[in-house]
Amino acid sequence: MPPEFVISVKSEDGEYMVGVTCDGHKNAFTEKLTSLQKEGKVPQGTVIFTGLKPVGTNCIKVNPDDLIQLSDL
Repeated sequence: MPPEFVISVKSEDGEYMVGVTCDGHKNAFTEKLTSLQKEGKVPQGTVIFTGLKPVGTNCIKVNPDDLIQLSDL
């Protein structure tokens, strides 16, 4: 499964990127981050999922067949 979301935590003093995930693991990440916030290992704040979009440039080649999985973004 390709990554579909950037995961970040928005707190009072800023926003911190935590990682990326697919839609299938979104809930598992939310639960884990909530647990880590309770333990004080991740800043308190709102967990935010920002959608990723495929990009192609001269140096980053995108095969149109690879975009089929991402077509609903």
